[in-house]
Amino acid sequence: MITRREAALRLDIPLEMAQRHGIPPKLTDAELEELDRNPPAWLAQSRANRTGRKPIWVELRCDVCGFIEVARPKKWWPSFTYLSCDHHAFDELPAPAAGRARREYDGIGNRFIGIVDDKPGA
Repeated sequence: MITRREAALRLDIPLEMAQRHGIPPKLTDAELEELDRNPPAWLAQSRANRTGRKPIWVELRCDVCGFIEVARPKKWWPSFTYLSCDHHAFDELPAPAAGRARREYDGIGNRFIGIVDDKPGA
């Protein structure tokens, strides 16, 4: 049995869409394979409308311990230099390169801090 969230990940659709179109909270691999092979009209339309510019899901990986989480990307997320679990100390990441300033973004996924090393004024 797989969860609705896992089904949304595998079908590459938002969780909200899976729920709205009646994908049950739990389903078998065979049921998911059937949905993928013979998509209902709403899923076929969603796939046809896909531009590829913005991913539905992204993999977040801690640069310290390797913990992985899959999340929906937010429009405000910049391109991160590093991602770190929120419980790691900042000295566990490499120091910013000379001439770079470090900015931190809390609330990335469920437990990450995003780090951006930019040239000052960029």
